[in-house]
Amino acid sequence: MDLPNERDFMLAAPVVALGPTFLDPEWLITTFGLIGILAIVFAESGLLIGFFLPGDSLLFTAGLLIADGTYLKVPLWLMCLLVSISAVAGDQFGYVFGRRFGPALFRRPDSRLFKQENLTRAQGFFDKYGARSILLARFVPIVRTFTPIVAGASHMHYRTFLTYNVVGGTLWGCGVTILGYFLGQVAFVRSNIELILLGIVVLSVVPIGVELLRKRRRDRSRS
Repeated sequence: MDLPNERDFMLAAPVVALGPTFLDPEWLITTFGLIGILAIVFAESGLLIGFFLPGDSLLFTAGLLIADGTYLKVPLWLMCLLVSISAVAGDQFGYVFGRRFGPALFRRPDSRLFKQENLTRAQGFFDKYGARSILLARFVPIVRTFTPIVAGASHMHYRTFLTYNVVGGTLWGCGVTILGYFLGQVAFVRSNIELILLGIVVLSVVPIGVELLRKRRRDRSRS
């Protein structure tokens, strides 16, 4: 199965929030618990196979469930700390992987588990924002999975990468989880969790939609 392009991802986004079951954040958390959350955050942050995982909605749901106290009996501060460490470690792995295998990846033909356009998209994001892309990519699905790999392949200065990685991983991991925690104490949110999760997914793909529209305009201007 090929990796989805931007249009496919936007059309599939509601499915991530409401199904299938194995991508439903609440099911993942109630089934695999804290270890599952940390593993998914790590995978989505720097493993090629983690691009489809529900990072934003997963952390938001984790915050909701901590506030509810039913499935996650973990202090908010501890959850934020562990999630941040997993996010930073995931990007770290992606950087090392890209530094070691990056050049070969850019020469690799498309296959069922790999598609060059996802790597090219991350490369464009990296070229546009430079070192800041490590931080900004945290808030852009798919791009956040491939950007640390591109950074490693481009031999970005390690200390610079590490600084932006720690800041970005902390802001994303803590920010989304804390947002879910405080909104989880609002009655309306508690009674409309699926609707809220759908909204989170939609907001998370807005940057991809904007970039897609820009690409179409550029293509039209060239034709």
